[in-house]
Amino acid sequence: LNEGALPVKLTLDGQESIDSVLGADSLRRSLIAGIVGLIAVMVFMIIYYRFLGVIASLALITYTAFMISIIKLSAFSPWQITLTLSGIAGIILSIGMAVDANILIFERTKEEIKRGRNISSAIEEGFRRAWTSIRDGNLSTIITSLILIFFGTGFIKGFAITLIIGVLVSLFTAIVIVRTTLRFIGTQWLEDRMWLVMRIKKNNEDKK
Repeated sequence: LNEGALPVKLTLDGQESIDSVLGADSLRRSLIAGIVGLIAVMVFMIIYYRFLGVIASLALITYTAFMISIIKLSAFSPWQITLTLSGIAGIILSIGMAVDANILIFERTKEEIKRGRNISSAIEEGFRRAWTSIRDGNLSTIITSLILIFFGTGFIKGFAITLIIGVLVSLFTAIVIVRTTLRFIGTQWLEDRMWLVMRIKKNNEDKK
């Protein structure tokens, strides 16, 4: 390198440090993506499932509040949760699990309404029929996450831990909060406004 070098003195023209700013920017972008995704899911649920979608959206907001609270409160415990990119991925994936549970419940409920049940009994039967599928799906996810925790390292463990917490919280919001809310509202008020739950097809006599 010294061969043919010019006899000039080197002077420092500028200095630049690369630190955690890039990671912070990626984290910010991931949070924005998560918020946009959450809003998109809520809009879809409201458009497709109408009033039931509104209840599911409220449950998702509750889920988000619970997850933020758990992450914040973990700072005061020996098991502090650090929000990394892999952790955000686990949280977003658990949002999908929560929506999946709501979809199963709502579809079973609509099937029972079509069979002639009133709204209250249809909700109870919908939860009963959907529970086994929800339980098995979430249980398999938890088992897989435990395997990742015991045999994985670094980011993989962070992803698995937040996924387990997210699945448990989403299971609580989908089963307990949504069910309790629908039990409270699923009275004569909702029975008289069935169009808020599903599209009512008019028969030929009604058209005449």
